[in-house]
Amino acid sequence: MGMIGDLSGLVGEFAIQISQMLLVLLLAPLLTGFVRKVKARLLRRRGPPLLQPYWDLAKLARKEAIVAESASWLFRGIPYLVFAMTWVAAALVPTFGTGLLFSWSADLIAIIALLGGARFFLALAGMDVGTSFGGLGSSREMMFATLAEPALIMIVFTLALIAGSTQLSTVAEFMLSPDVGLRISLALALVALVIVALAENARIPVDNPATHLELTMVHEAMVLEYSGRHLAMIDLSAQIKLLLYVSLIACVFAPFGLAPVAASFSAHMFGVVAYVGKLAFAGLMLALFETSVAKMRVFRVPDFIGVALMLGLLATLLRFMSRGF
Repeated sequence: MGMIGDLSGLVGEFAIQISQMLLVLLLAPLLTGFVRKVKARLLRRRGPPLLQPYWDLAKLARKEAIVAESASWLFRGIPYLVFAMTWVAAALVPTFGTGLLFSWSADLIAIIALLGGARFFLALAGMDVGTSFGGLGSSREMMFATLAEPALIMIVFTLALIAGSTQLSTVAEFMLSPDVGLRISLALALVALVIVALAENARIPVDNPATHLELTMVHEAMVLEYSGRHLAMIDLSAQIKLLLYVSLIACVFAPFGLAPVAASFSAHMFGVVAYVGKLAFAGLMLALFETSVAKMRVFRVPDFIGVALMLGLLATLLRFMSRGF
């Protein structure tokens, strides 16, 4: 009986883990569509349908992939590799429950490594064909990454010093406890993480995801040569990456609604509803922000991301030097 109970518990945990992976995959295009719809309404336009990203992905998946003659085998395989690494990183972030089957691997440093690997391969794909626009976008992406990744590391150090772990379930449980209190270092880390999220997802003011102006685009320049199913995988990866950062901010700084591993089915359903509400709120705030500010010049972007690096460093120093903060 004990073995049967352990087996049924393992099956239940595996089912919840698979549900979280599928939930992340299904909600990523919806979040992008929601942001576009809200931005259009704020600008007094009708805007595209809420489900337009799903239709775009389906249309691209049916089209033939045109590959340049100068492209190597890396160019063909990188979209699938970037998608896999981004999806795994997003699936490791607790969304509606903590302590899941693979929660032991949900480490902040591992997630940063997966995102860094996906960025490296995408920049490599931009340079593989040999076009000027691809090299331009890749060089800009790497320039921004030299500041964004250290800022993320500083944020991770701050959370590790506060929660005593870089494992996301442990961090979320600590944030739910009364021991967290009000900390200046957490506020600085939150602002830094938001800035990094804007930069990593090529959002305004760093980049405009709706533009194709060659002199200003960053992400679009790297994927300009992709088409068909390859472009569908790249677009889906970008949508998952946006949801990943929203999930990460929600898990660390707003972990309410997360169900523990031994919680009931209703608790997990409440966690799903709370997670969808967090995504809707984040999408609304992102749309409001992007309609309130203008895109900055590309040479000012390092200063913008450098603010995140300085805030993350300051948060780490505050926590390290004074336990009261």
